[in-house]
Amino acid sequence: MNRRGLVKPALIVVAALLAGVLLWQGFGNGGEEAETRSGRGWGPDGERPPTPVRVSTATRERLAVELKALGTVTPLRSVTVRPRVDGQLQRVVFEEGQQVEAGDLLAEIDPAPFRIQLAQAQGQQKQNLAELENARIQLQRYLDLSEAAYVSAQDVANLQAQVRQLEGRREIDQALVDEARLQLQYTRIVAPVGGRVGLRMVDAGNLVASGDEDGIASIAQTQPISVLFSLPENVLGSVIDAMRGDSALPVEAWDRGERNVLARGTLSSVDNRIDTETGTLRLRALFANDDDGLFPNQFVNVRLQLGDDETLVIPDAAVQFGGDGTYVYVVNDDNTAAVRPVVLGAGSGGRVAVLDGIAAGDRVVLEGIDRLREGAEVEVVQTDEAPVDDAPAQDDEPAT
Repeated sequence: MNRRGLVKPALIVVAALLAGVLLWQGFGNGGEEAETRSGRGWGPDGERPPTPVRVSTATRERLAVELKALGTVTPLRSVTVRPRVDGQLQRVVFEEGQQVEAGDLLAEIDPAPFRIQLAQAQGQQKQNLAELENARIQLQRYLDLSEAAYVSAQDVANLQAQVRQLEGRREIDQALVDEARLQLQYTRIVAPVGGRVGLRMVDAGNLVASGDEDGIASIAQTQPISVLFSLPENVLGSVIDAMRGDSALPVEAWDRGERNVLARGTLSSVDNRIDTETGTLRLRALFANDDDGLFPNQFVNVRLQLGDDETLVIPDAAVQFGGDGTYVYVVNDDNTAAVRPVVLGAGSGGRVAVLDGIAAGDRVVLEGIDRLREGAEVEVVQTDEAPVDDAPAQDDEPAT
């Protein structure tokens, strides 16, 4: 048999093998697909059953407009108490952490050297005042004699100049006395502002000087106290409009975990410029802080309430985030799911305002979103009439 006769039977064998492989793969895949559909709950006719979902109804209600930010507790006034004269610290009368009022005595420097300086200035003043009084008497005598031409006009002029010179020295002496009395007063170190005293930086018996950087202690005003926080510049208009109202805007300070309210206060002021590096605006809120719930330099979560408006509200758990923006799944009257792009407004307490995209009465899906697609049949197993905030949000893009 020649070579051509051998090739033909070989081709027939190869074709038969390929056909067998294709048939095997077809039956195998079909079995796997049937098994997979059966495992997922597909019906015997190959159709997918309705997806169970939990929904909530979009309603119109009053929603508090609330802005959140991170803030830092900042004293309205914070000073470092430094001595204004040099000397030995004689005694310290304050307790660390004590609340003091402006003018309360904190410490005292040895006043003896300053009393001596005051006595010297007063003695010099008395001496010069005596010379001035004698010069005035002599000038008056010369003026009387000059009318009878017993003294020359030059002598009168000389005495007048001497009197003016002594009058100038009198003012200098008075200034020296006042300065010595002020230095003596500075030996009593008093609180320049009211607030809480910090840790003592120096003990009695040490020599202190007016140039000491650390000072004796620091005082921070804690009642009332303020919180500084920043908001993005795009909400500036809303804040300014809300501040035009009759009452101050409420502000709450929460702890780090946002579980407890530390204090309630009001918005005090807004900075006069926007930070160009961060695009934010600084604001200050005031708190009475009667219970010392806020402490200087403490980090808090700030909630600024701008008011409340009637708007369309849904649970924020229904909101999804995709490549084309925010959207929700809505259940139609025929129990099919539909994707609706939405425009969101302010949110508060697990609820969020919807400015555009859905209408009042629409049913939005809260749970079962990960198994939905456009036009899919659904089975509503639970309807929440009131908005809830315990359902986790899904980050799935709409199915096609």
